[in-house]
Amino acid sequence: MKVTDYQTLVFDCDGVVLHSNKVKTEAFLKAALPYGEAAANQLVNYHVARGGISRYKKFEWFLHNVVAEQDGPKLEQLLEAYAAEVKDGLLTCEIADGLEQLREKTQHTNWLIVSGGDQQELREIFAARGIAELFDGGIFGSPDSKDIILTRELTNNNIRLPALFLGDSKYDYQAATTAGLHFIFLKKWSEVQDFESWCDENYIENCLSLNELL
Repeated sequence: MKVTDYQTLVFDCDGVVLHSNKVKTEAFLKAALPYGEAAANQLVNYHVARGGISRYKKFEWFLHNVVAEQDGPKLEQLLEAYAAEVKDGLLTCEIADGLEQLREKTQHTNWLIVSGGDQQELREIFAARGIAELFDGGIFGSPDSKDIILTRELTNNNIRLPALFLGDSKYDYQAATTAGLHFIFLKKWSEVQDFESWCDENYIENCLSLNELL
């Protein structure tokens, strides 16, 4: 199907609409550094391997599995430190080329953001950067998971089929296919290390960036 054939387009944020994967990775590292560099790097590795999962889940894993016996910042403090690190990066990072041209080509299509990022933070960032109005179906994020958001918006008929999910992580693919959405993997900014073999093995359509969809 051509991109113009879909009734709904669902976009991940980081690595798809915004060049922000490295911003988030660096924020995880800095937030966790009070526990030491080795522990912080364990969190970074966990984060990179699980792109698209919310920060809440990742910090909970870190506290329970890496630094459970150590004194240091608790969940709320880690989340606050992470959010402070990430905000400036999200306000200044590159926006994907072709986003507004794609919106013009798909005027009949409902657009949504479904991200692992914090929902309120996403809405504020998108408004500040002047792109919130492109996503007429809404901007959604954590603490709800992508699975929960997709199921809810399908039930609400906010996501109308056929629908296409544009993502850059393995979790994006899993969430999209579980919900019955088609999926295209965008590889330009992805942090998935083995994406070529993974896409081949799973017969996943992929392209460089949003520009290629035009």
